[in-house]
Amino acid sequence: MFEELKPHLAELRKRLMISLATIFVMFVICFGFWEHILDWMILPLKEALPQGSNVIFTKVGEAFFTALKVSFFAALICSLPIIFWQLWLFVAPGLYEHEKKLVLPFVIAATGMFVAGALFAYYIVFPFGFSYLINFGSQLFTALPSIGEYVGFFTKLMFGFGIAFELPVITFFLAKLGLVTDESLKSFFKYAIIIIFAIAALLTPPDVLSQLLMAGPLVILYGVSILIAKIVNPAKKEEDENGS
Repeated sequence: MFEELKPHLAELRKRLMISLATIFVMFVICFGFWEHILDWMILPLKEALPQGSNVIFTKVGEAFFTALKVSFFAALICSLPIIFWQLWLFVAPGLYEHEKKLVLPFVIAATGMFVAGALFAYYIVFPFGFSYLINFGSQLFTALPSIGEYVGFFTKLMFGFGIAFELPVITFFLAKLGLVTDESLKSFFKYAIIIIFAIAALLTPPDVLSQLLMAGPLVILYGVSILIAKIVNPAKKEEDENGS
């Protein structure tokens, strides 16, 4: 059994090495521009800060490690097309010949949806969420957010929204493999709503508006995923209907 897995493990190692090498190269490049990237990252926070407040660091080495985090975050985003391409090449041997030709649409769609989710968080969710969090209790306290904690919070939200927006792409792939249908997604809808709101509560700031701003698009994307599954994998539904 281990002998049978060897070719798959070798292929997985190859795809991981290419992805990691890409991230490393992009990291080196992004490290040269980390200050500009950080300026863009903290802009929503600065706009929410009241007058007299500023972003600070409180630990020895925090500025340096923040630069590393910022560079890694940017490198990972820039490497997404290669990462998705390697992911597709890893699963491609198990696909039909006509499905293997979908590599370019998959890479473009997966990258585009991730970026769309991250930009939605940056331009829609962050202004509302940060404004609420910063101004809450501002009459009693002076806001002096730590840059290290903020970058960690920022990247968690960006990746959370980016991954969440991959739902239609994942559905398309699973429907192509015959693992999901529109009927199965419809029957799972009531559980999906609970999961979506639970994820939104975990990833977003602790205010109802921010949670709704994440949960709302996810519910819409789930509906889009049902439509995608109906288009991509209609045969399964027809077989069920004929069987009954």
